[in-house]
Amino acid sequence: MTVTNPGSFHVGLTPDRVVDAAVELTRESHLMSWSIRDLATRLGVAASVIYHHVGGKDLLCRRVVERMLVRIEPPAEDLPWQEWFRTLLCSAGPRAAEYPGTAKWMLMHGPTLPAVLPVLEAGMSVLDRAGFGDRAGLGYAVLLNNAMLTVSMSDDRLQHEGDGPRDHATMMAEFQEMPTASAGVRVMGQSLIRPFAEGGETAARVRWDYYRFVVDTTIAGLDVALQSGFRSSVPSPAAPSAAVRHDATSRTDAGHPGCDGV
Repeated sequence: MTVTNPGSFHVGLTPDRVVDAAVELTRESHLMSWSIRDLATRLGVAASVIYHHVGGKDLLCRRVVERMLVRIEPPAEDLPWQEWFRTLLCSAGPRAAEYPGTAKWMLMHGPTLPAVLPVLEAGMSVLDRAGFGDRAGLGYAVLLNNAMLTVSMSDDRLQHEGDGPRDHATMMAEFQEMPTASAGVRVMGQSLIRPFAEGGETAARVRWDYYRFVVDTTIAGLDVALQSGFRSSVPSPAAPSAAVRHDATSRTDAGHPGCDGV
């Protein structure tokens, strides 16, 4: 980690330079891993200088996320909604992964930044034209949250470097000790868990294969829901059917093509 002489005064230091350094720390580690003291050390100033120029960690996190978001552009508006979101998410996922922790920040705070507004407006317009109606917001949230959650799970491993391969290697060993495991379970171990245990490029390839699968499956599921008019056979928890109420009482008494180039 490059450290500026801590004895130097903050002549010429600007808010942009502070955010630049915060972006560097994030890309080297994780948005949630570095502290204001780490950032001050990187810049060779006192922590109070960071607060003076930009603010606390919460505000700095917002600025880092904004830096990531401005690098994501909306796809062409004339694409079908499925391809529009596939194109968007196949760009946004790898982009967020370049700034570990930003995906988790978006999951926690939602699309509350001005930088995300152009993409949000375009996406909502695409869903509205596709006929999502008052479900457009839910549809957008499901698409974005599933994608960012998948990125976030991988990002969080970076906070415990080395745990990923070790954990997956342990899982593989446990599979070997389960002689009664079905063929399907063993296939899962070989095709999904073993590559993560190997780490490196192999794990990265499977990571993005999984991400593409999540994106494609989410889009396909929403497409089915849209075609069915969002009808659901699942009763509302707030107003269960008489059959469900009776069953509960009885128990109580008795006991598409994927993303290319990612």
